[in-house]
Amino acid sequence: MSGQHSKALMIIGHAPSGYITAKLLLGRFAERGVSPTWFLIAGIGGALAPDLDMIYFHLVDHRQHHHHTYFPHFPILWLCMLALSFAWLRLNHASKGAALAFVFCVGGFIHMILDSIVGDIWWLAPFVDRPFAMFTVPSLYHPWWLNFILHWSFALELLLWLWALLLLRKQSNHSLPP
Repeated sequence: MSGQHSKALMIIGHAPSGYITAKLLLGRFAERGVSPTWFLIAGIGGALAPDLDMIYFHLVDHRQHHHHTYFPHFPILWLCMLALSFAWLRLNHASKGAALAFVFCVGGFIHMILDSIVGDIWWLAPFVDRPFAMFTVPSLYHPWWLNFILHWSFALELLLWLWALLLLRKQSNHSLPP
């Protein structure tokens, strides 16, 4: 699937992926005194951040270019930010900000991986103008979003939601008094 339709792939999976990432990493950063709420917000925010380019895509570019060709979807950006936040973590073992920056960047990088399943990601941008995707979604149905919902990859997004809900339920069960 290419063009306009592929831009909508993985539209519901990023938020739960950020939540899952933050929940799985939270225990490693508890000794820093980071707020669990802010840690979760940072993880979810990072997982959603690359798609902020949709504002430019719709309001400025008028959907002329694939939004994955804009710099917020360049994996090198997320790798560099991840490396910097990791260095900050290593240099300042007590920094809450470093922990929040790190989980934000992990969320953003996971966004790149998830978008690569059935969406074009320019993994070598800005040096090479070539998209990569693991699988393609054929354009078989109208309206376009049926192609998305009826493709097997949508099940992965639903699984992310299920996993996130299970983690949330587990937390809720632990916070109830016996």
